Amino acid sequence: MQNIEEMYNKYSEIVYKYVFCLTGNEDTAEEIVQETFLVAVRDINKFRGECKISTWLCQISKYIWYKRLKKEKKETPLNILQDSILIEDSIEENFCDKESKIQLFKKLQELDEDTRNVMYLRIFGNFEYSEIAEIMNKTSNWARVVFFRGKQKLKEEIK
Repeated sequence: MQNIEEMYNKYSEIVYKYVFCLTGNEDTAEEIVQETFLVAVRDINKFRGECKISTWLCQISKYIWYKRLKKEKKETPLNILQDSILIEDSIEENFCDKESKIQLFKKLQELDEDTRNVMYLRIFGNFEYSEIAEIMNKTSNWARVVFFRGKQKLKEEIK
Protein backbone atom coordinates (compact mmCIF):
# COMPACT_ATOMS: atom_id res chain seq x y z
CA MET A 1 0.00 0.00 0.00
CA GLN A 2 1.27 3.45 -0.85
CA ASN A 3 2.06 5.91 1.90
CA ILE A 4 -0.54 8.42 3.04
CA GLU A 5 1.22 11.45 1.53
CA GLU A 6 1.19 9.86 -1.93
CA MET A 7 -2.43 8.85 -1.44
CA TYR A 8 -3.35 12.39 -0.37
CA ASN A 9 -1.53 13.99 -3.32
CA LYS A 10 -3.15 11.60 -5.77
CA TYR A 11 -6.74 11.59 -4.49
CA SER A 12 -7.38 14.76 -2.49
CA GLU A 13 -8.58 16.75 -5.51
CA ILE A 14 -11.08 14.04 -6.51
CA VAL A 15 -12.40 13.82 -2.95
CA TYR A 16 -12.55 17.62 -2.68
CA LYS A 17 -14.58 17.97 -5.89
CA TYR A 18 -16.97 15.27 -4.75
CA VAL A 19 -17.44 16.79 -1.28
CA PHE A 20 -17.81 20.28 -2.71
CA CYS A 21 -20.64 18.99 -4.89
CA LEU A 22 -22.34 17.64 -1.77
CA THR A 23 -21.77 20.64 0.47
CA GLY A 24 -21.57 23.63 -1.86
CA ASN A 25 -19.13 25.21 0.60
CA GLU A 26 -15.36 25.41 0.14
CA ASP A 27 -14.48 25.53 3.84
CA THR A 28 -16.73 22.61 4.74
CA ALA A 29 -15.41 20.62 1.79
CA GLU A 30 -11.80 21.21 2.89
CA GLU A 31 -12.61 20.18 6.46
CA ILE A 32 -14.31 17.00 5.31
CA VAL A 33 -11.41 16.14 3.00
CA GLN A 34 -9.01 16.45 5.92
CA GLU A 35 -11.26 14.35 8.12
CA THR A 36 -11.62 11.80 5.33
CA PHE A 37 -7.89 11.26 5.15
CA LEU A 38 -7.64 11.03 8.94
CA VAL A 39 -10.25 8.27 8.88
CA ALA A 40 -8.47 6.62 5.95
CA VAL A 41 -5.17 6.56 7.85
CA ARG A 42 -6.87 5.15 10.93
CA ASP A 43 -8.86 2.54 8.99
CA ILE A 44 -6.48 1.68 6.14
CA ASN A 45 -6.41 -1.94 7.32
CA LYS A 46 -10.18 -2.09 6.65
CA PHE A 47 -9.67 -1.31 2.97
CA ARG A 48 -10.23 -4.67 1.25
CA GLY A 49 -9.34 -3.60 -2.27
CA GLU A 50 -12.78 -4.45 -3.67
CA CYS A 51 -13.03 -0.95 -5.15
CA LYS A 52 -10.63 1.79 -6.14
CA ILE A 53 -9.07 3.84 -3.36
CA SER A 54 -10.72 7.00 -4.72
CA THR A 55 -14.12 5.33 -4.46
CA TRP A 56 -13.41 4.23 -0.90
CA LEU A 57 -12.29 7.76 0.04
CA CYS A 58 -15.39 9.33 -1.51
CA GLN A 59 -17.58 6.89 0.38
CA ILE A 60 -15.85 7.88 3.62
CA SER A 61 -16.34 11.58 2.83
CA LYS A 62 -20.01 11.04 2.01
CA TYR A 63 -20.49 9.22 5.32
CA ILE A 64 -18.77 12.07 7.18
CA TRP A 65 -20.95 14.66 5.44
CA TYR A 66 -24.20 12.83 6.22
CA LYS A 67 -23.04 12.24 9.79
CA ARG A 68 -22.41 15.99 10.16
CA LEU A 69 -25.83 16.84 8.75
CA LYS A 70 -27.51 14.45 11.12
CA LYS A 71 -25.46 15.42 14.18
CA GLU A 72 -25.73 19.16 13.74
CA LYS A 73 -29.25 18.99 12.30
CA LYS A 74 -28.02 21.18 9.49
CA GLU A 75 -29.97 22.18 6.46
CA THR A 76 -30.16 19.74 3.58
CA PRO A 77 -27.50 19.99 0.87
CA LEU A 78 -30.10 21.76 -1.29
CA ASN A 79 -30.50 24.61 1.19
CA ILE A 80 -26.74 24.98 1.50
CA LEU A 81 -26.43 25.15 -2.27
CA GLN A 82 -29.23 27.72 -2.41
CA ASP A 83 -27.40 29.86 0.14
CA SER A 84 -24.28 29.75 -2.00
CA ILE A 85 -26.03 31.34 -4.98
CA LEU A 86 -24.48 34.77 -5.30
CA ILE A 87 -26.76 37.77 -5.34
CA GLU A 88 -25.33 40.14 -7.89
CA ASP A 89 -25.64 43.94 -8.14
CA SER A 90 -29.19 44.23 -9.42
CA ILE A 91 -31.70 42.10 -7.56
CA GLU A 92 -34.44 42.95 -10.05
CA GLU A 93 -32.37 41.81 -13.02
CA ASN A 94 -31.35 38.55 -11.40
CA PHE A 95 -34.62 37.67 -9.68
CA CYS A 96 -35.84 35.40 -12.47
CA ASP A 97 -32.43 33.79 -12.82
CA LYS A 98 -32.20 33.13 -9.08
CA GLU A 99 -35.75 31.78 -8.99
CA SER A 100 -34.98 29.32 -11.79
CA LYS A 101 -31.81 28.21 -10.00
CA ILE A 102 -33.77 27.62 -6.81
CA GLN A 103 -36.40 25.71 -8.77
CA LEU A 104 -33.64 23.62 -10.36
CA PHE A 105 -32.10 22.82 -6.97
CA LYS A 106 -35.50 21.88 -5.56
CA LYS A 107 -36.13 19.54 -8.49
CA LEU A 108 -32.64 18.05 -8.16
CA GLN A 109 -33.36 17.30 -4.51
CA GLU A 110 -36.48 15.36 -5.50
CA LEU A 111 -34.46 12.93 -7.65
CA ASP A 112 -33.36 9.58 -6.28
CA GLU A 113 -29.98 9.62 -4.52
CA ASP A 114 -27.93 8.06 -7.34
CA THR A 115 -29.38 10.37 -9.99
CA ARG A 116 -28.97 13.43 -7.76
CA ASN A 117 -25.32 12.55 -7.05
CA VAL A 118 -24.57 12.01 -10.74
CA MET A 119 -26.25 15.32 -11.62
CA TYR A 120 -24.31 17.23 -8.94
CA LEU A 121 -21.01 15.64 -9.94
CA ARG A 122 -21.53 16.30 -13.64
CA ILE A 123 -23.05 19.79 -13.46
CA PHE A 124 -21.34 21.37 -10.47
CA GLY A 125 -18.21 19.28 -10.16
CA ASN A 126 -17.45 19.15 -13.90
CA PHE A 127 -16.56 15.48 -13.57
CA GLU A 128 -16.19 13.29 -16.63
CA TYR A 129 -18.48 10.26 -16.86
CA SER A 130 -15.51 7.98 -16.21
CA GLU A 131 -14.71 9.87 -12.99
CA ILE A 132 -18.33 9.71 -11.88
CA ALA A 133 -18.33 5.99 -12.61
CA GLU A 134 -15.22 5.54 -10.49
CA ILE A 135 -16.68 7.52 -7.59
CA MET A 136 -20.03 5.72 -7.73
CA ASN A 137 -18.42 2.32 -8.36
CA LYS A 138 -20.37 1.88 -11.60
CA THR A 139 -19.61 1.98 -15.33
CA SER A 140 -19.19 5.07 -17.49
CA ASN A 141 -22.20 4.01 -19.52
CA TRP A 142 -24.30 3.81 -16.33
CA ALA A 143 -23.26 7.38 -15.44
CA ARG A 144 -24.18 8.64 -18.94
CA VAL A 145 -27.59 6.96 -18.86
CA VAL A 146 -28.39 8.16 -15.33
CA PHE A 147 -27.36 11.72 -16.24
CA PHE A 148 -29.41 11.66 -19.46
CA ARG A 149 -32.51 10.30 -17.71
CA GLY A 150 -32.10 12.80 -14.87
CA LYS A 151 -31.80 15.64 -17.35
CA GLN A 152 -34.92 14.46 -19.18
CA LYS A 153 -36.87 14.24 -15.93
CA LEU A 154 -35.79 17.76 -14.94
CA LYS A 155 -36.83 19.13 -18.33
CA GLU A 156 -40.30 17.57 -17.98
CA GLU A 157 -40.81 18.84 -14.43
CA ILE A 158 -39.52 22.39 -14.97
CA LYS A 159 -41.77 23.07 -17.98
